[in-house]
Amino acid sequence: MNYVLALFLPPLSILLAGRPFVAIITFLIWLPAVLLSGGLGHPIFILLAWILIYQSGEIRRSRS
Repeated sequence: MNYVLALFLPPLSILLAGRPFVAIITFLIWLPAVLLSGGLGHPIFILLAWILIYQSGEIRRSRS
């Protein structure tokens, strides 16, 4: 579910993955990038969110 959320709101998805500081920094860069470029930079933020979601899942699996 978090991967789908990353398609539309990458900063929120990163926050839910447990990275609040990265989510704030991403939001501060993502919002102007989407508004000024018309969404051209959006795929990079989606990729970042997917990597961080995957990484947080791997960390949880390794603790078990």
